[in-house]
Amino acid sequence: MPCHLAAGGVRYHGHMVIHTFAFQWKPGVSAEQQQRALSEIRNLQGQIPGLLETYAGVNFSPRSKGYELGGVMKFNDRAALEAYTVHPVHQQLLSWLVPLVDPVEVDFEA
Repeated sequence: MPCHLAAGGVRYHGHMVIHTFAFQWKPGVSAEQQQRALSEIRNLQGQIPGLLETYAGVNFSPRSKGYELGGVMKFNDRAALEAYTVHPVHQQLLSWLVPLVDPVEVDFEA
């Protein structure tokens, strides 16, 4: 498998990538907006090449630290994750979602 050099000089080998995220809702976000976000995130599946699996739901952990929605996505590789980032369907979601959330993301190879 080819070896690539990522930012910071970290080497990676084209492995599957896991993208995780969690959102804290900003004040005033309605239940309808929260449900729309959840639905649209789940509906990304099948619309973006290289996105293999999508899971998202309401966080019920007692250790949530205020993060109320979480999700996990599996991608073929880093190139697929990078393509997802700029894909028009994802950008459309972000256009209305970003103002409503304080997000945290973690991405790693598996």
